[in-house]
Amino acid sequence: MPEPTPTDPHWFKEAVLYELYVRAFQDSNGDGHGDLRGVIERLDYLRDLGVDVLWLLPISPSPLRDDGYDVADFMNVDGRYGDLDDFRALLAAAHDRGLKVITDLVLNHTSSDHPWFQASRARSAGKDDWYVWSDDPGRYAGTRVIFTDSEDSNWTFDEVRGQYYWHRFFGHQPDLNYDNPDVREEMKRVLRFWLELGIDGFRLDAIPYLFEREGTNNENIAETHAFLKEIRALVDEIRPHAFLLGEVNQWPEDTLPYFGDGRDEMPLLFHFPVMPRMFQAVAQGRVDAIRWILERTPAIPETCGWVVFLRNHDELTLEMVTDEERAFMYERYAPEHRMRINVGIRRRLAPLLDGERGRIEVLHSMLMTLPGTPILYYGDEIGMGDDLSLPDRNGVRTPMQWDASPGAGFTTAAEPFAPVIAEGPYAAALVNVAAQERDPESLLWWMRRLVAQRKLHPALGRGAFELLDAPDPALAVFLNTYEGDVVVAVHNLAETPRSGELPIPRLAGRTLRLVFGGRSCAPAPVGTECDGRALPVALGAHGFAWWSSVPHAEER
Repeated sequence: MPEPTPTDPHWFKEAVLYELYVRAFQDSNGDGHGDLRGVIERLDYLRDLGVDVLWLLPISPSPLRDDGYDVADFMNVDGRYGDLDDFRALLAAAHDRGLKVITDLVLNHTSSDHPWFQASRARSAGKDDWYVWSDDPGRYAGTRVIFTDSEDSNWTFDEVRGQYYWHRFFGHQPDLNYDNPDVREEMKRVLRFWLELGIDGFRLDAIPYLFEREGTNNENIAETHAFLKEIRALVDEIRPHAFLLGEVNQWPEDTLPYFGDGRDEMPLLFHFPVMPRMFQAVAQGRVDAIRWILERTPAIPETCGWVVFLRNHDELTLEMVTDEERAFMYERYAPEHRMRINVGIRRRLAPLLDGERGRIEVLHSMLMTLPGTPILYYGDEIGMGDDLSLPDRNGVRTPMQWDASPGAGFTTAAEPFAPVIAEGPYAAALVNVAAQERDPESLLWWMRRLVAQRKLHPALGRGAFELLDAPDPALAVFLNTYEGDVVVAVHNLAETPRSGELPIPRLAGRTLRLVFGGRSCAPAPVGTECDGRALPVALGAHGFAWWSSVPHAEER
């Protein structure tokens, strides 16, 4: 079967990811659960969207108390999604279309239903210390609780064993004991299993928390980095240039060490704190918040890359903002208490932005022109809504809306795993793929054009990035340069039109061509020459425009 075999080790810099929840994407057998065969049915849609890498939320057997992040068997597929043969078929079908497939690998913990934990709590099968046990729940007192809405401690008492077990997330997700060499070797065996099966890489979940040490906050421990280097070496041995993305929800300076020397640890890491500041900037109508976090972001090895996103399966985290900024974000984007969870906001992109097309477009334009590999979350390409009546983060994990039928084209089952959004402005009857396919002015068609335009410019992803100064603080001006490719992207963050002259002295002697713009864009005419003085700009509310520049000599 054809299979992606990139010879360029940095191919991921120009890629676009698509994150999907298999359970919510497409039900192929009418049982109400999305499955791997359903994903196969929709691969042409994903190819036409223009994405390169499909990131599947966890697909291993699980009680699904945390949508698969509570793993009960690392080397199999949950029966509701199919089996290993179905996964092999998905890989083959994706590779036939030039798509790569990665999935989550949950290194930090398992489900309390996992046979390993059942053996450990019974002190049997040689797994007595495969988890972190203690008689004293006061150990590691300096460690924060992550799920503040549901957990008041990182310790839970187990009646069977008569001790407390450690967990950084839900109480039904006990942490593995990575001080045990058998645990480390078993988790490397899990990686080897999937890599040899043909998977194209992993998103490694919650990697800062693998080891515990008294007197620390139990994040970013040196031993964690040492084990991740072992993981990277194993991946490079079996599948060189695999897509390996680490989830490190930290400040940029704390995230930086996870890149290692650029070749021995994580090639890709999320840039978490840039995300809320994009929303903050649009709400304030000023670029200041984006400038602040980018100036705080250190340089990274050239062999590595950031990954950027607007929304995903979790809450919009507000951990790395000030109390004042958090209060502002809650007031602006989550005025009702039910819209909030932990230290964040549990809403999808379109409802966050009140369905305003201009704001949706300008945020996506920034996503595609900031430094890093962008991720699209399933359904955001059509402006899907959320269901706040569902608990936890389930409201942003509802069935994909393919058409206006009762099951939204997702399922024929009378009762899917979660209800299809049926009321309000985001109801499947109003917001669905089939309707937007027929409308060339729809958000879906616009997203296809956006992704296609990004792929035309290696400067977006591979290039050197600079946030330029602008006379108007409402304008976010991004300059990306790579060899002969130059892209200037100008974003109006304000709710009112902006016009004026934008100085870009370094582009003197080049001709600028408009290559892409929002619907409220009235930029300088095609072929306008930047003569070293100023570029005329006229953008409507939340308008944006991309210009590409080539030297005069190249034109001739």
